[in-house]
Amino acid sequence: MESRGARIILLSEYGIAPVNEPIHLNRLFRENGLIQIREERGLELLDPGASKAFVVADHQVAHVYINDKSVTEQVKALLKSVPDIELILDEAEQEQHHINHERSGDLVLTAKENSWFTYYFWLDDAKAPDYARVVDIHKKPGYDPVEMFMTSKLRAGYKLLRKKAGFRYVMDVIPLDAKLVKGSHGSINVADKFKPVLVTSKAIDKTLNAPDVYQVIWDSLTV
Repeated sequence: MESRGARIILLSEYGIAPVNEPIHLNRLFRENGLIQIREERGLELLDPGASKAFVVADHQVAHVYINDKSVTEQVKALLKSVPDIELILDEAEQEQHHINHERSGDLVLTAKENSWFTYYFWLDDAKAPDYARVVDIHKKPGYDPVEMFMTSKLRAGYKLLRKKAGFRYVMDVIPLDAKLVKGSHGSINVADKFKPVLVTSKAIDKTLNAPDVYQVIWDSLTV
């Protein structure tokens, strides 16, 4: 490609750091009367609109939405009691970090380097929603890295055979064990070896902030 005059830039989307401690904030909120649950066919579903507060998790970042402002101080106190949370950013502090989007939530959290946030809200796996055991990112109230794992290859094979035979099936082969996840991203305090990497033919003698990559790419197009 370079022989044709092309400039090659390799950019990792993010760096993955080791983790070993899942944080179940929606379960904590539920235990303290903040989460509203409805039951369908014996399974539980989170009802965000009827909840006083709830959490949307994304790896080592979590967005807290507070519908009932009277519980704001209760929510903050609960979050401060969780030792694996690194930062709790209100709207003013979000602005300092340039993440104060209208949909970012009343609070934005980051986990400590060895922890990450789950979306789990059920207290009994037998009542977990049907989407918990399948790959279904658009139904889950948060990202679910446990989708990378499988309970049983034999069970998955059986489900595929049902599909090919024309029978109804649900590919419910995702485990509910958050401890399986050993890598995550989003924490701001990680070792350099776990940070994203930018490789380019142009020498760069400093560590870049994420927005600075835009200028590197733009410079390669305009030179």
